Amino acid sequence: MKKYLFTSESVTEGHPDKLCDLVSDTILDECLKQDSNSRVAVETFASNNKIVIAGQLTTNAIINIEAIARRVMREIGYKNELIDINPETCEISVNITKQSEDIAQGVNTGGAGDQGIMFGYACNETDEYMPFAISMAHKLSKRLTEVRKKGILPYLGPDGKTQVTVEYDEDTPIRIHTILISSQHKNDVDLNTIREDLIENVIKKVIPAQYLDENTKYYINPTGRFVIGGPLGDTGLTGRKIIVDTYGGYAHHGGGAFSGKDATKVDRSAPYMLRHIAKCIVANGYAKRCELQVAYGIGIVEPISIFINTFGTNTIPDEEIIKKIKTKFDLTPNGIIDYLKLREPIFTKTTNYGHFGKNDLPWEKIIEL
Repeated sequence: MKKYLFTSESVTEGHPDKLCDLVSDTILDECLKQDSNSRVAVETFASNNKIVIAGQLTTNAIINIEAIARRVMREIGYKNELIDINPETCEISVNITKQSEDIAQGVNTGGAGDQGIMFGYACNETDEYMPFAISMAHKLSKRLTEVRKKGILPYLGPDGKTQVTVEYDEDTPIRIHTILISSQHKNDVDLNTIREDLIENVIKKVIPAQYLDENTKYYINPTGRFVIGGPLGDTGLTGRKIIVDTYGGYAHHGGGAFSGKDATKVDRSAPYMLRHIAKCIVANGYAKRCELQVAYGIGIVEPISIFINTFGTNTIPDEEIIKKIKTKFDLTPNGIIDYLKLREPIFTKTTNYGHFGKNDLPWEKIIEL
């Protein structure tokens, strides 16, 4: 198609699914601070005024899981069980066991902790080599949290979602067709005020002016009211925002979630490595768009397969790019962990506003291929 529309969404750190992701990733980081070899697979569920934390944990670290969860809720900005959740009084249930010995024996020898397929992607649409729609959606969500926490729009609540529809001409984004923002707010603020404030203090502060025109549509809190939010308005669950976490639907996804898992789980570490490689391929001029897939088998050290798609934008044959990848990179689980230094407690940096496109993360570094 010559012209087409494509849409991506993002959510704020106060969205109930992201609350759960952040609790799980904070538990992971707290374990890694004390024991870099911690094996962590923790999921969080939030509903009403209750949090359930469950999973597997094998570590020498001594942590207080309930205290971590309450601290995370306070940092996000939750306060009241009548509109979202109360960090001080909510019920917290913890059900943690050790990693299965059957799985551990495969991981201990350097094998993958599970079977699965993983993807990585990069394109030249933005400075961070991310698709334009998800990049804009993340920036809007991050700005929503910023204006709330800095007191610019103090009536906003923690929960929020953004959605950006981009008009493309061929493969080039030319304008933004629609912006949708839903943001939790205090009861005494009218919709017109919210609309005007979000357009002026969020949208126009984030979106480059050349992409907005008189035909751009704005939908602000389209139901007319968003007072009840967080886990009271909707249940939250770790790993339920995997498209938000990656490329906004612009690339394939293997299905495995990231948050709450240490790097021996290849459904987290492999997409990070593939993003790094895809970004380097595009940045080195070998293609304008690049998607990589690898497959792993539980307990097997080497990846079972590797696939590349450059969508006809490659400047050298795909076979040559694959050879460069195999020569340059160790795609075994331990090879990925060592290369990206994934035993460090860096994972709470990834939780919100996408796991990709943030230049301070090791897989975003560009090297010569």
